[in-house]
Amino acid sequence: MTEIPSLTTLEYLPFLDQAGQMTDRFDHKVGVYAVFDADRTLQYVGYSRDVSLSLKQHLVSHPHQCYWLKVQTIDRPSRTVLEEIRAAWIAENGAVPDGNGAAEATWTQPIDAKQSMTLEEQTAYAAGDDLTRVKTLKQVARRVETEVLAALADRGVTMPIRFDPKAKEEGRLNLK
Repeated sequence: MTEIPSLTTLEYLPFLDQAGQMTDRFDHKVGVYAVFDADRTLQYVGYSRDVSLSLKQHLVSHPHQCYWLKVQTIDRPSRTVLEEIRAAWIAENGAVPDGNGAAEATWTQPIDAKQSMTLEEQTAYAAGDDLTRVKTLKQVARRVETEVLAALADRGVTMPIRFDPKAKEEGRLNLK
């Protein structure tokens, strides 16, 4: 059995450096991570085969809830070990963070731009053929992308953010 590190013993790391960039030290690393807001309130605990990519997706979908993080990387990945650490950290917190409860889908799934459709867009989508639906979804995704990029700029993010163009055709904003 792998020793489970206590969340309180791990160092708080800033989500962004002074230049508005994320560290690359977790690129392609398997691990468990905890995301905290500006007040260091736990928002979400997750695990990933590429911690950096997951953290970047969280920053994109929740820019104002991603200020601090704690990470435990694992050299020999095991889903069981990752899930045990995540469960232990949530238990240690004393309450399930919103990101692991009611708002979990917003933390684990790409941004669903369809949720932001205007009445006109909904009408065009419902009445349209397949091509019209794809065009409408891309239009909505581009509008939401502009809003997301503006929120990230407000947050001080300077690193390039690129979304998968194919996912936009489905009304989703997923990092490329």
